Amino acid sequence: MVVHEERPIKPLFSKGPSLGVRLLVLVVLSVALMVVDSRFALLKPVRSQMGLVLMESYWLTDLPQRVFQGVASQFGSRTELAAENEKLKTEALLLQGRLQKLAALTEQNVRLRELLNSSALVNEKVEVAELIGVDPNPFTHRILINKGERDGVFLGQPVLDARGLMGQVVELMPYTSRVLLLTDSTHSIPVQVNRNGLRAIASGTGNPERLELRHVADTADVKEGDLLVSSGMGQRFPAGYPVATVNEVIHDSGQPFAIVRAIPTAALNRSRYMLLVFSDRRTPEQRATEAAMAQEEADRQGTAQPPAAAATEQATPAASAPASTAPATPAAPAATPAVPVNPAATPASPSQPRRQ
Repeated sequence: MVVHEERPIKPLFSKGPSLGVRLLVLVVLSVALMVVDSRFALLKPVRSQMGLVLMESYWLTDLPQRVFQGVASQFGSRTELAAENEKLKTEALLLQGRLQKLAALTEQNVRLRELLNSSALVNEKVEVAELIGVDPNPFTHRILINKGERDGVFLGQPVLDARGLMGQVVELMPYTSRVLLLTDSTHSIPVQVNRNGLRAIASGTGNPERLELRHVADTADVKEGDLLVSSGMGQRFPAGYPVATVNEVIHDSGQPFAIVRAIPTAALNRSRYMLLVFSDRRTPEQRATEAAMAQEEADRQGTAQPPAAAATEQATPAASAPASTAPATPAAPAATPAVPVNPAATPASPSQPRRQ
């Protein structure tokens, strides 16, 4: 019979001090190190060397996060840059549109200022009108304005811009009107040379940049650069407004008339705002009658007369005595006021031009 001897089993891990002892030792060691570090400079080299070692470990541990952030920032910044680029392009386009609008408003302001300055030089009543349409027929030069019969516009009313005459109203509608320009082939206007007063007829040629003077004698004193103004003949256009500037005079010895071409002073194909001229449309007889009646009314209001004198004045309207004169005594011819003129009894002479 064999008897086996039991041997003690060795533990796999040798047992050391307990956890409490270990914790106590570490706490004491930490306190000792803190006291030594605070009182002496012995641990500074050790701390600096440990900082270098720990820095490398920090860099290695933070590397994945930094790589991820770098890749994300690259993609994010590219997307943001693309979005910002599109936004800047849109803003630039809007600013360019506003700049163009500002340039148009600046030009419009300049034209309106020119028109305002020209209206200050016009003695007649004027009203500003705006171009709203152009006749599409290439053989007629007509435009449509935003003033009509409801605004007091009448047929034949002169239209001018900041530089000179443009034409006349030929068709009325309640709120709009059609204007026939000077350069229309069916239009003519009496003009005179501003330098010497030579009268002529300027006719349209169908070209918006040219007028022609018809039936001008070959020996007439017309030169290049002469300013042509409206003469007032025909009682349609007021006198003295610029019409055109002579730019070409051709003399032909074999022809009785010279060829005279002129450029309109008005910007016929560029003006957007224009003036409607409301001139005095009364005849000379009407103006004389109204002036005489106004003078007589002023004399009646300014002179206090007794009833007998008033009765004498009604019996003899051709003579009026002042208040200090006896009623039966007629006034001297020199004191006789202007008698109202009867247009039917005294018509105007045919040779005398009618004033507008």
